[in-house]
Amino acid sequence: MGMANLEPDAIDRRDGVPQGNWQDRVNKIYETMREMSLHTDPQEMVRNYGRRMSEFFPIDARVSLSRRGLEGKQYRITRFTGWKEDINPWEEKDRLPILEGGVLGALIFGDRPIILDDFTVDPDDPGAEYLAGNRSLMAIPMLDKGVAVNMVVLMRKEPFAFDRERFAENVWLANLFGRATQNLVLSGEVKRAYEDLDRELRLVASIQRGLLPTAMPEISSLKLAAHYETSQRAGGDYYDFFPLPDGKWGILIADVSGHGTPAAVVMAITHSIAHLYPGTSSAPSEMLTFVNQHLSKRYTGQIDSFVTAFYGVYDPESRELTYSIAGHNPPRMTRCGATNVRAIDGEAGLPLGISSEEVYPDHVRRLRPGDRVIFYTDGIVDAQNRRGDLFGLTGLDRVLQCTCDCNADEVIQAILGEVAKFSGGQLATDDRTLVVATVR
Repeated sequence: MGMANLEPDAIDRRDGVPQGNWQDRVNKIYETMREMSLHTDPQEMVRNYGRRMSEFFPIDARVSLSRRGLEGKQYRITRFTGWKEDINPWEEKDRLPILEGGVLGALIFGDRPIILDDFTVDPDDPGAEYLAGNRSLMAIPMLDKGVAVNMVVLMRKEPFAFDRERFAENVWLANLFGRATQNLVLSGEVKRAYEDLDRELRLVASIQRGLLPTAMPEISSLKLAAHYETSQRAGGDYYDFFPLPDGKWGILIADVSGHGTPAAVVMAITHSIAHLYPGTSSAPSEMLTFVNQHLSKRYTGQIDSFVTAFYGVYDPESRELTYSIAGHNPPRMTRCGATNVRAIDGEAGLPLGISSEEVYPDHVRRLRPGDRVIFYTDGIVDAQNRRGDLFGLTGLDRVLQCTCDCNADEVIQAILGEVAKFSGGQLATDDRTLVVATVR
């Protein structure tokens, strides 16, 4: 089979008769559509479309109307060729005139395309300044959900100036353009909404990180390191250190149920309550009881949230860790030369914020030089690979058994590296917090 001839000369003839006007019109329409497809700014898109349309049929005046968001028979003038200033109707709506009644009102509320071949306007008409001096008018409604919420009115000074044979084509093209413009406006609004939301979430995350310790405390017999990572902009993990009487230090790690901004808000509330505690007691259970009662009575009962927590008080002189657990993962403990990893566990109470009557027992663990304690949230052990398997305590303990000679910071990097390797680079689905304490 022979190839079809696609050269312009071949397309531009029919029965040996040149069809230049037809081809020129197709070319202009195609170039217009191509140009419109490149726009990202609706204001610029409308401006260029108006310029392109004047190439198809000349006009002496154009006025655009909108009844969107107005009551009764009111309508807004959104564009007019007689204005010396280019007003953006989406960003400067308060500068646009609002009218009611008159010829323009009858046109937009008539909900129909119409051509007036020879008309005059009463000087008292509300829209007289936009119509005066013209004799021909073509009104094209721009439909949205079946209603002419917008309309473009094209005018010429001489009567009978508009071609009725092309009227249907004009209505069709104008509405296609109107729909494209509306979609561009909506996409811009959605984009701006996401950008505003993202800025707010960044601010929330920044405020939240400002609640965390800016540096590790200097403790004579304990070396500390920490890592904090949220799965979203903001999260619900929390760790903190509290200087206590007699040189002791409080170590808190907590995890709010849920993710994102709601969890971050509860995290901030938990931080505030914890810092209200007088701190004169070395009994961690009293601290957890204090936080629990305030959360249960004032906050979490209304928002269906809770907080798991581990709070320990470390005595640098005796190297004793007195601790209490509120539904949190017990820290893991390793000792150089030992072949196993153990949990610093004990009877645990309910998470904070569930029952104001909950009792939290205290436990004591005597530590010695070389011991290492790893406090963590469940985002570490709940990390998944592509098959849905969990990193788990097995993965965590395997890393800890191989880090005897590492300092606290190196232990954290080793754990994070193995979690990333296990999950195959997948994004974290839960917040991940680590605090590593090495006894000296």
